[in-house]
Amino acid sequence: MTETPGNIYQFKAKLINGDEKVLSDYKGKVLLIVNIASACGFAPQLEELQELKESMKDEAFEILGFPSNDFGGQEPLNGMAIHEFCTQNYGVEFPIFDKIMVRGKLANPIYQFLGDKKLNGRLKSTPRWNFHKYLINKNGEVVDYFFPFTKPQSAKVTKKIRRLL
Repeated sequence: MTETPGNIYQFKAKLINGDEKVLSDYKGKVLLIVNIASACGFAPQLEELQELKESMKDEAFEILGFPSNDFGGQEPLNGMAIHEFCTQNYGVEFPIFDKIMVRGKLANPIYQFLGDKKLNGRLKSTPRWNFHKYLINKNGEVVDYFFPFTKPQSAKVTKKIRRLL
């Protein structure tokens, strides 16, 4: 699938259930892409992310969760066990993808793109910990990022999302 360089739509990823998802399915939506981990101290942000999603349910907005074990071994679960953890403990309904690496030479191509200005044309910011958040506009371009300690429903995040909607 060939798309305009500099947008997220050129990628595909496996959902946690094994189905392949092309990110071009999200064209026209504002995205918040987050690397998640069940054993992380920031895991309660899963509930906050779901609340953010619900608060914008009538908007062209989606959250995409990418589990990663890159930081302190904080994602010991695999496959549907991750999904069950997220749904049972935090009510997550947004898409959860298969566990990937988000930094280093073996990082998933999506995260290589998100973190490298040479690839995304906009910014350089590789995750330093779990729950690093990337904001993507309706054209699939990376426009901002938020560090893990930035709460999903903070004014900083919600104002930027609303501007893009």
